[in-house]
Amino acid sequence: MSDFYDHEGRRTDEPRRDEPETPRDDNPSVPVNDQPPAYEPPPPYEPPPPPPADEPPWRPSEYSSWPYRTEPEPEPLPEPEPEPEPHPHGFNPLVRLGVPQPWRAIIDWIVTIVGAIAIVFAIKSYVVNPYRIPSSSMEPTLHCASAGGSGCLAHFSDRVLANRFIYHFRDPHRGEIVVFNVPDIAEEKCGAAGVFVKRIIGLPGDVWQERQGFVYINGKKLNEPYVKKDRRDFESWPARKIPKDNYFMMGDNRQSSCDSRKWGTVPRSRIIGKVFAIYWPPQRIRLM
Repeated sequence: MSDFYDHEGRRTDEPRRDEPETPRDDNPSVPVNDQPPAYEPPPPYEPPPPPPADEPPWRPSEYSSWPYRTEPEPEPLPEPEPEPEPHPHGFNPLVRLGVPQPWRAIIDWIVTIVGAIAIVFAIKSYVVNPYRIPSSSMEPTLHCASAGGSGCLAHFSDRVLANRFIYHFRDPHRGEIVVFNVPDIAEEKCGAAGVFVKRIIGLPGDVWQERQGFVYINGKKLNEPYVKKDRRDFESWPARKIPKDNYFMMGDNRQSSCDSRKWGTVPRSRIIGKVFAIYWPPQRIRLM
């Protein structure tokens, strides 16, 4: 059988004269030109290079033609303003005056202490001032020490705080406990003078009267839950009208209170402030 073909693909027994004879293979049924190529192993797998650090990890960096939307570049941060150069002498006037260091520290301490004392005096004079309860005239609302006299219920006297500016904005009210400077006649009637702590019972223009230990204002009996039965007296005093800008003061312990019944009313100008809290002893701390 012939293995030669013409240019039209038909078999022929003779090779073409215009081209040399093709050598035969061991397998006479397959032409040499139609033999499969020799097997070549594929190249080893090389992973694509990692994306640059400034690109998102999901960007297909191995495909440069892959469409993606680039993120907008962040705006550059503004340059920080240069810090002002410190003053060669600082802001301390003592440094500018050339005061040496030992004296400068001493003067600073003196100014600090004097300033703190001035602030304390300003607060005590215009804002809040502490007071101690020396007698039993306000028992059992305010306690005094048992060494201070008969009728005291505590081992330590109550310390109270008085608001000194509240009456610059409003008038005193009935029932409020106030601190005030007593009239001069109080020393003659009660043997004591100075600052007292009492409760406001009568207001300017009221008609005050006491009958068998009960107070009447303008003819009506006054409700006084702060006066306990064992602290009430049985005195009677005639009616009296309270003058303008004056207040009638009484203690809650009527049996041992030297008050307006003996030395008269108190002008508003002598009222120091309203008691609003007990700050000592610790077990008695409360707002009034």
